[in-house]
Amino acid sequence: MFKKLFKDTKSFAKLAVGFMVFGLVVMLANDASAITTPVAGSFAFDVYTAFDSIMNGPIGFVGGAAAVAYGGVVTAQGDYPLGIPAVLGGVVILKATAITQTLGMLV
Repeated sequence: MFKKLFKDTKSFAKLAVGFMVFGLVVMLANDASAITTPVAGSFAFDVYTAFDSIMNGPIGFVGGAAAVAYGGVVTAQGDYPLGIPAVLGGVVILKATAITQTLGMLV
C-alpha cells in the first residue's frame, strides 16, 4: 500500500495536506465546554431528575445487568459483533453516573 502511495505523488500530497489540516484544526480547538447539572427550577430539571432516578435506580441496574449477561452469553456462543457492543452498552448503563461526573456533561 505504501509503495503504491509513494509512487503516486498527487495522492501523497493530498494525504499530507489532509494531515496538516487535521493538525491545524486540533491545535485551534483549545476551548472545551462542559454542561453542568441543572439547578432546581431551571429548564428541563424535571426531565434530568427523572432520567437520573431511572439510571441510578433499579430499572437502570436491571437493564445494565441484563445487557451484560446477554452480551456474555452471545459472546460465549461466538457471535462477537453482537455480544461485545451489548456488554459495553450494559457497562455504560451501570456506570452512567461515574461517566457523567468524569466527563462533566449529561449523558
